[in-house]
Amino acid sequence: MNPMSPSRTPPRSLTEPWELGGVTIPNRIVLAPLAGIGNWFVRLQAKRHGAGLTVSEMVSSHAVHYGNERTCTELLRIHPDEHPVSVQLFGADPDVMASAAERVAAAGADLIDINMGCPVPKVCKTGAGAALLDDPGRAVAVARAAARGGGLPVTVKLRTGLRPGDGKGVAVARELAERGGVSGLSIHPRHASQRHAGRPDYALAAQLVQELPVPVLLSGGLRTAQLAREAFEQTGADAILLARGSLGNPWVFEQLVGRRDAEPTREEILAELGWVLDCAVEHLGSERANRYLRKFYPWYIERLGGTRVEQAALQAALQQAESIERARELFAGAQALAPLGAG
Repeated sequence: MNPMSPSRTPPRSLTEPWELGGVTIPNRIVLAPLAGIGNWFVRLQAKRHGAGLTVSEMVSSHAVHYGNERTCTELLRIHPDEHPVSVQLFGADPDVMASAAERVAAAGADLIDINMGCPVPKVCKTGAGAALLDDPGRAVAVARAAARGGGLPVTVKLRTGLRPGDGKGVAVARELAERGGVSGLSIHPRHASQRHAGRPDYALAAQLVQELPVPVLLSGGLRTAQLAREAFEQTGADAILLARGSLGNPWVFEQLVGRRDAEPTREEILAELGWVLDCAVEHLGSERANRYLRKFYPWYIERLGGTRVEQAALQAALQQAESIERARELFAGAQALAPLGAG
């Protein structure tokens, strides 16, 4: 433990409010950044169901800096009801990051998050994402530039290393906390080479919670409400980030804040799907929404129940649906599926 950082008392409850960089967060449950998914209505959905903070999908600082129209109009779109909200940027050029952070602040974000954990080669080959774990000096410069450019609290999401045993992410986390001017760190306690496989090292996360002088948010492996509660208690983290476990399951946020115990009914799932379809059409127009939502459908079909044959048939029909109107018709017919829980 760092002798300069006294042991911190872990939060008592997930529903306890807290502050992150001076921004008040009503609870300690956060929607994690979801690449290619976490647009405004996905974040708003999480907020409606109980998330205290939401983080955008990963956004290119270069695209923002150079004014890419789709990036600036779609990925930086913030709904007035989703605050507090953080926009996650990726990039390795401090000057570009500062410029992008300024535009993010102007778009209405409450915080800025910087991705230093993405293991995808097309991100890392630019020096961004997990590649920054190999360059602590640049990582610090990028974080400081974001704070300077945006004037907002800055957090960083990172892995504990690039490969098993290297510890580079832990070293960068310490540098960011001490010299990077960050308001918090989100730790995914797996190495980048693991992607999403293998058990996260929650013991290491707990050590960092005690050692680092800034709030530590925990990510990785939190697929269910029960697993999230257990990891929160085990690590003493200041907050937890839900990612893939929330896809098609916004009710997990309600379970974590104590608003429900039971799983959603088929009627609730279909009503939520209708809301998602409406938002996607409003955001993208009918034609683009019809293509975009094809990746969403499997998450909800899995929860609708029915036999495996029925689910496969519905999935195939939705992937081939020529319009949103046809998708709505198919979901209307899902009321006739076998009872929930049928296999």
